[in-house]
Amino acid sequence: MNQLLPILMAFSLSATVMANTDWNKIEADAKGQTVYFNAWGGGENINAYIDWAATQTQKKYGVSVKHVKVTDTSDVIKRIKTEVAAGRTTNGSVDVLWVNGENFKALKQAKLLYGPWAESLPNWRFVDLNKPVRVDFSEPTDGLEMPWGTAQLTFIANQATVKNPPRSAQALLAFAKANAGQVSYPKPPDFHGTTFLKQLLLELAPDAKVLQQALSPELFTKASAPLWAYLDQLHPVLWRKGSSFPKSAADMNQMLADGQLKLALTFNPNEAANLIATQQLPKTAYSFGFSKGTIGNVHFLAIPSNAKAKAGAQVFANFLLSPEAQAKKADLKIWGDPSVLALDKIPAQYRQSMQMTAPGALNEKIPTLAEPHSSWVAAIEAEWLKRYGAK
Repeated sequence: MNQLLPILMAFSLSATVMANTDWNKIEADAKGQTVYFNAWGGGENINAYIDWAATQTQKKYGVSVKHVKVTDTSDVIKRIKTEVAAGRTTNGSVDVLWVNGENFKALKQAKLLYGPWAESLPNWRFVDLNKPVRVDFSEPTDGLEMPWGTAQLTFIANQATVKNPPRSAQALLAFAKANAGQVSYPKPPDFHGTTFLKQLLLELAPDAKVLQQALSPELFTKASAPLWAYLDQLHPVLWRKGSSFPKSAADMNQMLADGQLKLALTFNPNEAANLIATQQLPKTAYSFGFSKGTIGNVHFLAIPSNAKAKAGAQVFANFLLSPEAQAKKADLKIWGDPSVLALDKIPAQYRQSMQMTAPGALNEKIPTLAEPHSSWVAAIEAEWLKRYGAK
């Protein structure tokens, strides 16, 4: 074994040198490129953070980043498919895409993703591998997308009007009946609205384990029946009696602040703290979750196969994965999006902002429930729209 040690060390050193050489070439190729980052544009704090990251990427690496503000990621997926089908295989309009779940799977199945690249990034060494960073809605990522942040479905209420929040689906139904017209959720296929439906389904399904399997008509009919029975009871006591729904979680936050609703929801456990800090919610706002857990996942960045600036995309993504960028993103005064990095792997100077708490944030430990398999999402949305969408 002692005789093998020098050989193994030499091999490891050679691999490291090769990796560094490859990355140096990527950085050199990236200089002067423009990266079109297609990402949700519905949050002022998120947009400001992306602007900061773009400025830093330009200064440090000579890569320009343009934020293309997206309202529905599925529209971007259609654009990528249309471009490739039309023969635009090397000069696409999307260089990096904020994506996860069914949209990632759709691109992966259509072989429209570049890679694998994510685990070759220099900053991958900081990633917390105890988080579900290699699976996305039960779909293996296979290095085709990079983990960017973590999230968990979280409810928001106002202590001035809600002293004891509902801690389960059945408790929420009782709460809605007792506060008729003051509860709602975003209309699917809005991301938050669909996530709310998945949360209910996980709790109400006779056997939640089947939700981790690929969809079949038989499974869907049996597992979803309690959800539709529940919604049939819930909708008549919702805001506007379920005849219309808020367009987004951001609209719900405003309606909570205005007193129209008693509950709002978010996929960021720190969002309420951020909204309090920016005076968009009262100081008495607080976050809570269901006692048995709420859906949580990791959100990712992917590079389409026809991206024009693949080198620039990787350089930008690598910066977003750096301790510096992750710490700023996690700062409650900036965005408050929880990091995907392991605290024991990063320099001490960046740990504080990743461990911050503030009034309004989710300061209680709520179990994290795994997302259903991505194949369930389209079926849930289609059935919801068929039953309730025309009202």
